Amino acid sequence: MDTYMSDQKPTPLFRLVSRDLLATLMKRTGTGAAMSVRELASEAEIPRSTVGNLLTGDQESVAYPTACAIAASIGVDVLILFTPTGRAMRQSGRPRLGATA
Repeated sequence: MDTYMSDQKPTPLFRLVSRDLLATLMKRTGTGAAMSVRELASEAEIPRSTVGNLLTGDQESVAYPTACAIAASIGVDVLILFTPTGRAMRQSGRPRLGATA
């Protein structure tokens, strides 16, 4: 049994409302300019693959800080693009205390 105990609270997951909406908002951001996958990833300080995977549907949800970074980079409120899933993920890949393998 792993005795690792974390002070960190689980990070809420947020599901992308619509791939098409994300693509549309990237074509015309809050500043009126278009934003590429590379530019959005750079501005939000996230991997390009995250943006690409959201656009293709390979990934549906991201952690709350990532959702906030994407929305802020585009210039919209986070709840325009994402909705809470009601689930959370641990910050560490380590099992919780008492978790069985």
